[in-house]
Amino acid sequence: MNTPAHLLIGAAVMGRKGSTTIVLAALLGALLPDLSLYLLAGNALYISGIAPAIVFDELYFSQSWQTIFAIDNSFIVWGGLFALALWRGAPWAIALTGAALLHLCLDFPFHHDDGRAHFWPLSGWVFESPLSYWDRDHGAMWLAPVEASAATLAALALWQRRFGWGVLALVAALLIAEIWIVRQWLFFFVDS
Repeated sequence: MNTPAHLLIGAAVMGRKGSTTIVLAALLGALLPDLSLYLLAGNALYISGIAPAIVFDELYFSQSWQTIFAIDNSFIVWGGLFALALWRGAPWAIALTGAALLHLCLDFPFHHDDGRAHFWPLSGWVFESPLSYWDRDHGAMWLAPVEASAATLAALALWQRRFGWGVLALVAALLIAEIWIVRQWLFFFVDS
């Protein structure tokens, strides 16, 4: 799934009984599994000036990047942190770790050839799904609208909870970003 959809769905699910602090923790938790990709790719593209084709066709699949992705996309790591949050009874930590776990659950079935080692450190196995949230050759033409619809429903649920203008503006920005990204995947992105 696209990151804005993860944030909206994570906040709607894990922040449904919480305060603004809980919703913000859920937003952060939903972001954390993708954060390393943004930092690594952003550095490579904008600071090091590496061509996008090299970043996404080579560096993305390099052992060093895949190791980082395995750590921050591990059901084992996030499951352990979620269990610790439950044991400690910390609502913000439950929202954060629960949203990260939800992110992984939503990513797992929708990465065809760009998945992560979700069971690190126990295994380096990567599930190659027949479906992809972005690749039109693997169902994106029908999956992307479903994802955008789920993100829209999550945004509506968050708006109904009236968390304040700041959260509402963030939710609106995330929904606009999600719809823009889905539009790009469906109408402009072409596999090379």
